[in-house]
Amino acid sequence: MTQFPKTVMLLGSGELGKEVAIAAQRLGCHVIACDRYADAPAMQVADQAEVLAMTDTDALLATVRRHRPDVVIPEIEALAVSALAELEQDGITVIPTARATAVTMNRDRIRDLAAGELALRTARFAYAASAEELRAEAPALGWPVVVKPVMSSSGKGQSVVDGPDGLDQAWDAAMAGARGTSPRVIVEEFLRFDLEITLLTIRQHNGETLFCAPIGHEQEHGDYQCSWQPAELSSEQLHQAQAMARTVTQNLGGVGLFGVEFFLCGDEVIFSELSPRPHDTGLVTLISQNLSEFELHLRAVLGLPIPSITTADAAASRVILAQNQMDAVSYTGVDTALQEPDTQLLLFGKPTARPGRRMGVALAKGEHLAEARAKADRAAACVQVIQR
Repeated sequence: MTQFPKTVMLLGSGELGKEVAIAAQRLGCHVIACDRYADAPAMQVADQAEVLAMTDTDALLATVRRHRPDVVIPEIEALAVSALAELEQDGITVIPTARATAVTMNRDRIRDLAAGELALRTARFAYAASAEELRAEAPALGWPVVVKPVMSSSGKGQSVVDGPDGLDQAWDAAMAGARGTSPRVIVEEFLRFDLEITLLTIRQHNGETLFCAPIGHEQEHGDYQCSWQPAELSSEQLHQAQAMARTVTQNLGGVGLFGVEFFLCGDEVIFSELSPRPHDTGLVTLISQNLSEFELHLRAVLGLPIPSITTADAAASRVILAQNQMDAVSYTGVDTALQEPDTQLLLFGKPTARPGRRMGVALAKGEHLAEARAKADRAAACVQVIQR
């Protein structure tokens, strides 16, 4: 029988980490939130906080070893992943595993795994380690192409290029938006897809792999703008997506919730990317499901049962973005937004803002998807981020 409390350390304390911290504390856990800056969202609700350079191997090892948590949950990709393997050797549980975290933070490693070893259908792609190589590789994929750094997050450094003249600019943008020191990009065919979805996939200690209802979403510049659940898929499309998600998460191993992204192109389901943690598009589950993605993650991580996952008829989310650079923020329009029935707001508590930064999200339920999406859009539009 599992004994509580458990000590949970979050590596990354943004808005998703904040919800993980809340879910953990509801289960009686002691939460230590770590990030590169003070007063990050999860730190505001955690029992303890640590500020450190998350990419500094020695600092990360020292911090984790000082606290000796029961589990370490990476919540961001900008980490010294080599430290995670050392921590596993120390007997500390890394979620889902150190290898899974390392593989999925690099677009080349997860793409090689999916398209090569696992033979999953992906977009056609190539790699380039210089602007010259990019000019050599891109034309064979057809125009337009998508150029991304092999290491980045939230769409940073990503470009859609319509022809050869745009490749040098795309290379420069990728290098400027890259995380880490790898001078490498992935260039891939531009898929004219019908829908982009996230399939939240839960691996348990001693139980079958579970799936939430698929979540449809829209992105701009590689960053999520809105999502809705359930997305409309045929039974065959859903079967394909679940089979691929099960295959890749089984290979990565460990336990917890994975956000697996797919493109739907006609009847074909194409693997896109994977996050070994709760997914931003899954914020909608805070209003749509009996157990949110964060609660499901913690139950899987801590070996607790998940008897059932039920979903509302229709629910949606819409992000609330900052428009300007601000060193301290306030919000207006919250009262107006909450006049909508079956609507919630999450304001993340980020201490500063910059143009396009995600500061909150509006969530809504409805009798059908069009109603839920319209309500979420109206509620989000009411909220303005202003200088405090």
